[in-house]
Amino acid sequence: KAAQMKLTLLTSTCLICYSSSRKVEEDEYEDGTTNQKWVLAPKTQDTDVTLILNKLLREYDKKLRPDIGIKPTVIDVDIYVNSIGPVSSINMEYQIDIFFAQTWTDSRLRFNSTMKILTLNSNMVGLIWIPDTIFRNSKTAEAHWITTPNQLLRIWNDGKILYTLRLTINAECQLQLHNFPMDEHSCPLIFSSYGYPKEEMIYRWRKNSVEAADQKSWRLYQFDFMGLRNTSEIVKTSAGDYVVMTIYFDLSRRMGYFTIQTYIPCILTVVLSWVSFWIKKDATPARTALGITTVLTMTTLSTIARKSLPRVSYVTAMDLFVTVCFLFVFAALMEYAALNYYSSCRKPNCTKKKKSLSRSHRTQWVPSTFTLYLNYSVLDMRPPTTVITLNNAMYWQEFEDACVYECLDGKDCQSFFCCYEECKSGSWRRGRIHIDILELDSYSRVFFPTSFLLFNLVYWVGYLYL
Repeated sequence: KAAQMKLTLLTSTCLICYSSSRKVEEDEYEDGTTNQKWVLAPKTQDTDVTLILNKLLREYDKKLRPDIGIKPTVIDVDIYVNSIGPVSSINMEYQIDIFFAQTWTDSRLRFNSTMKILTLNSNMVGLIWIPDTIFRNSKTAEAHWITTPNQLLRIWNDGKILYTLRLTINAECQLQLHNFPMDEHSCPLIFSSYGYPKEEMIYRWRKNSVEAADQKSWRLYQFDFMGLRNTSEIVKTSAGDYVVMTIYFDLSRRMGYFTIQTYIPCILTVVLSWVSFWIKKDATPARTALGITTVLTMTTLSTIARKSLPRVSYVTAMDLFVTVCFLFVFAALMEYAALNYYSSCRKPNCTKKKKSLSRSHRTQWVPSTFTLYLNYSVLDMRPPTTVITLNNAMYWQEFEDACVYECLDGKDCQSFFCCYEECKSGSWRRGRIHIDILELDSYSRVFFPTSFLLFNLVYWVGYLYL
């Protein structure tokens, strides 16, 4: 008996200890999970939500809009702009990433429960009626499906429904490039119902319904975001009058890229063409090569500048600047052509005399003790001798002025340009403008920089401030 009593007492003690430890473990578990009771709904609420949804959808027809035949359905719209960009000037489009939220009331989805809001996933979206909203100016649109469809559905106990989804849209934006690259644009995002006119569905903006995220992640490489504004209007079509909602994103182009790639090279090329005005007019190869090189450079810059633009039929601000720069460079080349032409002998008889003198005296060996004289009996305006000594030999030096003075017999001074000193006065010069063509380089050194400076002044003030 004593042994049985000891065994019974030991067993009772072990059971008491096990019960105590079990209770402690249960208490610790309850304390540890107290803060996480919001994660899992009680089984009674889970059953309640299931019963509510089954009851709501039992006789629900998703093909019919709410309050059909009674009053139009009102859709409240909210948009959160996640990012904008890039903007393509060539394709006339821009990309935008948004969270698009629509709120409406469906009396068929009212329910009575202790839960006021049912938060559901995308599986419920296909079971109820949702608005047939379309984006009218979208070229392509994509809904996000990773890792699950980015959709949210909430149902309140009074029948109010919130439906949100994330979209990336390539929307059309008709850019007006007359002031390119100093242009500003308002790119729209237009949406409306596809099939329901205003008698059946009405869109309206909620207060502060359009918000934008931080612009640090936006891809507006060539533009600055100036702000946004939203409007609503009625558009009349053959199918009825529709409520159309529009958001305008105001953008202003940055000029840094085009200043470095186009404007500065064009200006430097024009300035480079002026170097020929300080080169002697006798250096024909140097001046011709410089003029042709600058003209070809401007042609290349014009082609590169056009690659950033679509093939519009009108003239942009950059086209105007590049064209004027090209004209300045071409005019500098033509200036030397005119100078070279008017500086040469134009009389046929004078030309023949000059050539005959050159052929007769170019290879003639004259002793150093003998001097040849060229007597200007007609004009007698030059020194009597023009000689050059080389290796104890004298050759006739060919001066353009010699031929010019031979031509004075004909007095070819009928043009507005004067080539000879004697043409500065006389009855035939009255009422005419005197331009000494031999001093054309001197005139160009002043005229070209001054006119180009005035053009730049008018150009930049006109496009930036007017």
